[in-house]
Amino acid sequence: MTTFKQEIKISGVGIHSGLPVNMLIKPSRDEGIVFYRTDLDSKKILARFDNVGETKMRNTTVGNLSGAHVQTIEHLMAALFMVGVDSAIIEIDGPETPILDGSAYEFYNMFVTAGVTGGKLKRIVVKREVIAKSSEIKVNVFVRLKYWILNKIAGRKTSGFVKLSPNNNTGLNICATLVYPEKVIGNQSFSYCYDGSKKSIDVFAKNIARARTFGKYSEWEYLKKHGMGRGANENNVIALNNQGDGTLNKLIWKDEFVRHKIIDAIGDMFTSGGFINADLVSYKGSHALNNLVLKKLFSNPENYDII
Repeated sequence: MTTFKQEIKISGVGIHSGLPVNMLIKPSRDEGIVFYRTDLDSKKILARFDNVGETKMRNTTVGNLSGAHVQTIEHLMAALFMVGVDSAIIEIDGPETPILDGSAYEFYNMFVTAGVTGGKLKRIVVKREVIAKSSEIKVNVFVRLKYWILNKIAGRKTSGFVKLSPNNNTGLNICATLVYPEKVIGNQSFSYCYDGSKKSIDVFAKNIARARTFGKYSEWEYLKKHGMGRGANENNVIALNNQGDGTLNKLIWKDEFVRHKIIDAIGDMFTSGGFINADLVSYKGSHALNNLVLKKLFSNPENYDII
């Protein structure tokens, strides 16, 4: 197990509520990333794939949706993975982690500054291929309608998949592909290999960590009218114009969109509790597909080894 050398205080706003939120991340001697909602005096909320309560609205939420839960944990989880911390207590006074700059960059820098202590992450070696397809995602009729409305607004079709395949324990090799009707995105692919080396961590910090979340301006207007997206602004979200041929704020890289999908994939894979050793192919992937592929992986002990 690895934890932080000192406490870390992080404050910001929730991307959906727009309300202030404060987190205190504490070192822990117990295995796992655990949230506590201080505003609810809650019991522990495990940041684990089998405790994911929701993946709609393009984020990962853990806990009881009708009670204590924490929303949008994926950027935080990606940063925790990259510094190798698998043991921490996170006290939070609201239902969302702070969005900060919309990427994993600020989380990562604060974690590096705090320092870590302990051993290495446990390895989860994929032995048999598992695949999750968008057609398998089961949602209730109201959620399906919300998906349909947003995809109709954006002109997108859902036909994606996420696949994990054995790779002789070479690391977590991610290949992500986006296919969007908007010309500013179009068809983008990006590959990244994490093998635990300083070089692979430096590549993440330099070429991936700052990639921000994104959405179409027309979608943002819809979200705000329905009590969501109120913390989004030009500093933490890439806003596509309504024509889809440009953005309302400046891009860091032309393919910043797909680089952000790498962050999401890393964060979601870390809800496994360890370092997934596999080739991960994400084609038009989503948080729902990331979660489903983990559930399939762990549904059969013959699919994996834990080292």
